[in-house]
Amino acid sequence: MKQFLLSFLIAATLLLSCKENPENNEITFKFVQVNDVYEIAPLSGGKFGGMARVAHVRDSIKKENPNTFLFMAGDFLNPSLLGTIKVDGERINGKQMIEVMNAMEFDLATFGNHEFDLQEEDLQKRLNESTFNWMSSNSRHITKNGNVPFQVQKEIDSSEVSDTFIFDINDENGNQIKIGFLGVTIPSNPKDYVFYGDMFKESKRAYNELKDEVSIVFGLTHLEKEQDSLLLKQIPEIPLVMGGHEHYAMLVDVGESKITKADANAKTIYIHTVSYNTKTESIAIDSELFFIDDKIASQAKVEAIVNKWVAILDLKIKEVIDDPNEVIYAAATPLDGTDSASRSIQTNLGDVITEAMSWAYNEEVDAALVNGGSIRVDDMLPAKITSMDVFRVLPFGGGVLKVEIKGGLLKEVLDYGKLKRGTGAYLQRHNVSEDDQGNWLVGGKLIDQDKIYKVAFSDFLLKGYDIPFLTPENKEVINVYKPTENEAAYDIRKAIILYLKSLK
Repeated sequence: MKQFLLSFLIAATLLLSCKENPENNEITFKFVQVNDVYEIAPLSGGKFGGMARVAHVRDSIKKENPNTFLFMAGDFLNPSLLGTIKVDGERINGKQMIEVMNAMEFDLATFGNHEFDLQEEDLQKRLNESTFNWMSSNSRHITKNGNVPFQVQKEIDSSEVSDTFIFDINDENGNQIKIGFLGVTIPSNPKDYVFYGDMFKESKRAYNELKDEVSIVFGLTHLEKEQDSLLLKQIPEIPLVMGGHEHYAMLVDVGESKITKADANAKTIYIHTVSYNTKTESIAIDSELFFIDDKIASQAKVEAIVNKWVAILDLKIKEVIDDPNEVIYAAATPLDGTDSASRSIQTNLGDVITEAMSWAYNEEVDAALVNGGSIRVDDMLPAKITSMDVFRVLPFGGGVLKVEIKGGLLKEVLDYGKLKRGTGAYLQRHNVSEDDQGNWLVGGKLIDQDKIYKVAFSDFLLKGYDIPFLTPENKEVINVYKPTENEAAYDIRKAIILYLKSLK
């Protein structure tokens, strides 16, 4: 009898200690985060990026932990050179990305500002084609029936783009939790079919709706870093915001929480390992920045889709450029088109672009300016430049305007571009410099506030998106000349190609 009681007590003790073991109360899951992906194929001759490689990494992680989720933090439907071409008379407009993301089985995506570059009808097509989940807490579709969630329309039924999203997670120990997501998009791309709710009010509302339904609320956003930080200061209970919009990797601590953003075009991804104790409700998050390079294998299914679209691009671009692979210029050194450089410093590629803008007007302008965000290649161009490279650099195209502008406003524009270092509003310049005191010079002379200067601007800059006060309506914009179709300045890419050929 004593032996039985002893055995019973030992078994009971082991059972109790097992139940109290923190490891048995701890559920671990993984997030794989990408953001701002415009290219489905690897860059730099195959050295970096590639969505088929990301798929392989995610599959490898999920094999070890089934509770692995793949997220896109906005900006993927536009822009890209591939997205600008037409198949069967219709512009692709991100169709290639939807097909790749479907094959990768993304778990959740939120809108970036560039999703709304698409026309309403085209965005609807991409939504309808998607098989992954979408979420937005502040972006709504403006319709005749009011501001309503965007719809994913299928043949049998339709579903709304979720205001928030919840995942159910369970493990082999029997632990079960729900995790929630909210997501907001920066209202930097106004469109007549898009309503943007206040980023912070809608985040707070979404959090309050989620907090009693789930164990943890996370953020999946497309905001500027400072806006993400303010969001976390207002809602410190969110431990992690997976963000986009900036194109370079960062991990920013905000109190006990953090913001993470990977490098654009999947040069890197973030892998988050989240451990949650169901008894103590404590959470630990380990975030690893993981490099996607040519040492990583490609997932065969996704690679086949990527190769299909690359072949389509090669075929179609030849309808636009007779010989897209013709070497039009041999640079002394590779031209730097990386996002981090284009948005932060004057680059040799920025020199070429702005020199071409001036050349397109027979050097009859005082200066030339283009926003760094227009440069979308995010790559180092080889020394031997082809026409295809130029189209990859500036997939948006657009015209070069000759603008007569007062010196005072020109100085404000340059100051603003400098203030926005690190963003797409940073300006690449020609014939503009700074002296030791930080004063702006045009042609080596201090800007005269009252003088009228002739400046070649990319047409995007005059729309007021990057620099709000730079529009034709500004009283210090005296005149705007728009080139005709037969002029080199009509398309900035044409201007660059012709300019580089003139240097041969």
